[in-house]
Amino acid sequence: MGIKAPEKSCSLDFGTANAKQRLFYLSRTLYTAYGGARGGGKSHAVRIKAAGGALTHPGIKILIVRRTYPELQNSILEPLLKLIPRELASYNASTRTLSFFNGSVIRFGHCNIGSLGEYQGQEYDWIFMDEATQFTYDEFRTLGGCLRGVNDIPKRFYLTCNPGGVGHSWVKRLFIDRNFCIDPNDPERSEDPTDYSFIFATVEDNEAVLKGSPQYLKMLSCLPESIRRAHRYGEWDALSGSYFSEFRWETHTIEPFKIPPGWTKYRAFDYGLDMFACLWVAVDSSGRSYVYREARARNLIVSEAAKLMREMTMPEEKIACTIAPPDMWSTQRDSGLTIAEIFAQNGTALTRASNMRVQGWLAVKELLKPAEDGVPMLLIFRDCRGLISDLPSLQHSDKNPSDAATEPHDITHATDALRYYCKMRAIPGGDDDRQGGDEYGGYIDAMTGGEPGFGYLEF
Repeated sequence: MGIKAPEKSCSLDFGTANAKQRLFYLSRTLYTAYGGARGGGKSHAVRIKAAGGALTHPGIKILIVRRTYPELQNSILEPLLKLIPRELASYNASTRTLSFFNGSVIRFGHCNIGSLGEYQGQEYDWIFMDEATQFTYDEFRTLGGCLRGVNDIPKRFYLTCNPGGVGHSWVKRLFIDRNFCIDPNDPERSEDPTDYSFIFATVEDNEAVLKGSPQYLKMLSCLPESIRRAHRYGEWDALSGSYFSEFRWETHTIEPFKIPPGWTKYRAFDYGLDMFACLWVAVDSSGRSYVYREARARNLIVSEAAKLMREMTMPEEKIACTIAPPDMWSTQRDSGLTIAEIFAQNGTALTRASNMRVQGWLAVKELLKPAEDGVPMLLIFRDCRGLISDLPSLQHSDKNPSDAATEPHDITHATDALRYYCKMRAIPGGDDDRQGGDEYGGYIDAMTGGEPGFGYLEF
């Protein structure tokens, strides 16, 4: 419930915006990102833009999110509550909502794999994502789905960002490199370049920080070289820490086509209750692999995951083998069965993958390299959007630079499935004009010892 209109005028001091902040306030693109170097006044810009929008557009619904709530509370919420007089708005701590006298509301939230679902079905006119490089591309798009409503208020998505973090790759692709995914056959799924604008700022643009904290500039200049270039000067290439820095949408993705029946086909998956991710891969006669289908689902028990995998496999497809992580052969406490046994009971025998992480990632990198004809030996259908988003989002592990990071966990399932497949190094498929049939039998015999049975699970 809002509060009554103030009986007498209230003065608000928004301060003096610097030139870059003014550009941020005046931007009218659907997606506006502000940032670059640290100290450019990003958080202040978010607070002023959100408060100004709430007062300018009666009834507007605004969402401000950050990765964790304590971070949001310190950088946005508490300074904003000090800025807005109680005569204009009241704050409800239980709902984390600031309600204005004119019906406008600002909601404050955090977003991670456990909380993302609570935003589904909600509607906002403006969304602010503070420190956007701490979010995954899927989280960005999921929150973007909340940007809707039947009023006349223009819909806007504002982001602040610095180089580095799990979201470095997608933010850099959209706002710095402006490398957009364009699908001429499906304009609604294409990214429109006119929707995106970036406002670059450094600490030199923020005179208030330079005057109030003169040592801040020296602190930035004393950082290690790569971090200094990113945080002091806003160089996005300085922290291009993507584990698969060689991955390029225009090079490694391909428009979907009908897989010839003679190509050998595989499935590879990673399973957890939080996420089941499965990839379908076809191999042509030259040994080139094509990821042509993906499945992603949350909160599936084992039998449900096996059922989904079967249902998404076409009746005419003959899968040479289904590659699964080694922990599928661990005995479950509740049933006394292994997950591999449960899959077998549901009609699918599994092939144990190698869990050698570094060697597996190197196998992926090998297939991403251009072959003699200039085309990589691994291509991904462009409708496999989950894998395409997750691959460039993987970062190097802090503990082992040769390994990929295991967090955030939600982007590792599909990439792990790809790792299992690549480490196995699939054999070449049949000729493109073959119609399937007995050519698969020898491979099944070699990999699984013949038709699947429970004796195989003792391997």
